[in-house]
Amino acid sequence: MKIVVDKEGAGQRLDVYLLNVISTSRSNISKHIKDGTILLNGNKVKSGYLLREKDEIEYESLNEETEVKGENIPLDIYYEDDDILVVNKKSGMVVHPGSGNKSKTLVNALMYYTDDLSDINGLDRPGIVHRIDKDTSGLLLVSKTNLAHRILSEEFASHNIKRKYIALVSGVLETDKGKIDAPIGRSTKDRKKMAVTENGKRAVTNFKVLERYKNATLIECILETGRTHQIRVHMAYINHPIINDPVYGKKINDYGQMLHAGYLGFNHPITKEFLEFNSPLEPEFLEILEKFKNS
Repeated sequence: MKIVVDKEGAGQRLDVYLLNVISTSRSNISKHIKDGTILLNGNKVKSGYLLREKDEIEYESLNEETEVKGENIPLDIYYEDDDILVVNKKSGMVVHPGSGNKSKTLVNALMYYTDDLSDINGLDRPGIVHRIDKDTSGLLLVSKTNLAHRILSEEFASHNIKRKYIALVSGVLETDKGKIDAPIGRSTKDRKKMAVTENGKRAVTNFKVLERYKNATLIECILETGRTHQIRVHMAYINHPIINDPVYGKKINDYGQMLHAGYLGFNHPITKEFLEFNSPLEPEFLEILEKFKNS
């Protein structure tokens, strides 16, 4: 796998940059940099190396020593061929195993469903090219081959994959359309949270109003970048946090935050055909939405 660093990546630490491009842990990235299985311009460097535009990062399989077993969990598959899967994830399902979540994840379901999953991101994240939060519902792209995975990773890094989200936010947005261009990084007050920070990475969220209610607004968000918790952080930053967000807003019931990855559009990694998919809002989302409509 080869990644060419763009302007946006210039000045970032190698390990931090890779954390947002490759779906694996920072400790695993650091291990492979130290072992020399991640190279920069053909050379072994340190995790803190500051990247320059057009630097070339090379790596193969970033395996982690974690045993993950397949589990018979139903999958909502929107598309499948020999190279990829498009899956619609329910709110509440974790994408891949991690601390405190070793089972009942999307990966466990995928491993039961098929033996054909890419292994670039390690043994605990087979097929996973990108993620959405546990309590966000919607569409995910899964790779069945390493070749498809490499190409899709490059497309994500180049921001060529189109994603649209539906969100219900607190308060009434006055403007019909807007762009939030504010850098996101780890919060200095709470390391478990992300925040708009001066030294964060550039993050851009476009939004437009779909419907206004008395105390809330239904919006569509289009991402230009893909930072951790991006929409959740950006909407909280402009004082319109996503409803039912326990981290950046206020929890109102046991359903997840009112955020749905409803649209995915991309060029097929092998055939280059443009594919696009839409998924409906979950019944629980619609139930909460109806209450705000009638309030």
